[in-house]
Amino acid sequence: MTNFRIAGPLDEADRKTAGTVLQATLIDLINLTLIGKQAHWNVVGPNFRSVHLHLDELVALSRQYTDQVAERASAIGVPPDGRAATVAQNSGLPGVSDGWALDVDVIQAVTAVLTELIKRLRTRIDETDKADLVTQDLLIEVSRELEKQHWMWQAQQL
Repeated sequence: MTNFRIAGPLDEADRKTAGTVLQATLIDLINLTLIGKQAHWNVVGPNFRSVHLHLDELVALSRQYTDQVAERASAIGVPPDGRAATVAQNSGLPGVSDGWALDVDVIQAVTAVLTELIKRLRTRIDETDKADLVTQDLLIEVSRELEKQHWMWQAQQL
């Protein structure tokens, strides 16, 4: 590896705060993508098609923000770490079961995942209030879109 370093615009303390928040968010978004694809491949039931397609929308959104979060970390001088081992060791989001899953169970599981992720994002938004408003703005945008998804997933529950 190299000793090369990107010099970002923040002082060291603010860079560390924002970098820690961005790394944790990156891990959670990668995990959300994996959870979404696992459920997408295994969902069954009378609402298969709509849930299957909605999972693709959620995965696309998650991938979009994964890239934005990683690039923001790079821009402030923090190398993002999206390796599988890092995600497996550090994301505590609830998952989905292996094997076939009924559409109603997938809806409930995805809602629970989004509930936890939004809770984490709102805490991280508070943590970046003094350190980096640009990072905070990105987290607010991610939270806004995931809260919209949360509403849509909740609305499918019986």
